[in-house]
Amino acid sequence: MRHYETTYILRPNLGEEQLTEIIDRTNAIVTNDGGGIICLDRWGIKRLAYEINKETQGYYVYLNYAAPGHTVKEIERIFRIDDRALRFLTVKLGDAMDAEAIELEKQRIADKAAASAAALAEDVEGDDFDSEALEDESVED
Repeated sequence: MRHYETTYILRPNLGEEQLTEIIDRTNAIVTNDGGGIICLDRWGIKRLAYEINKETQGYYVYLNYAAPGHTVKEIERIFRIDDRALRFLTVKLGDAMDAEAIELEKQRIADKAAASAAALAEDVEGDDFDSEALEDESVED
């Protein structure tokens, strides 16, 4: 198996059921071919850099996975057929990946997310300021 990431943009006016159906179908293609999902991120609705099929916004989904090469061809074939998918991009990240490597990559991503959440929490705590002191200064002026 090889290591891939696919980012795809769906029409923003789809309901939650249709979004979930497309994402689940894509994940099923990977798992049914013997691959493994490493990370799935729903980035949500974002503004497009340029208009695509008369849409100015799109629902972004990021999929990091390990699968055989023919799986990517099938995913891309489905996206070309389905008019609910505006754009997609697949990038090969590595050549050889087994079940152990998949688990290590999942752990690495989880550790990175935890570190970034901890850093964010630390920044929020460090941004506290004394609002009473600020009010006192403005009264004295």
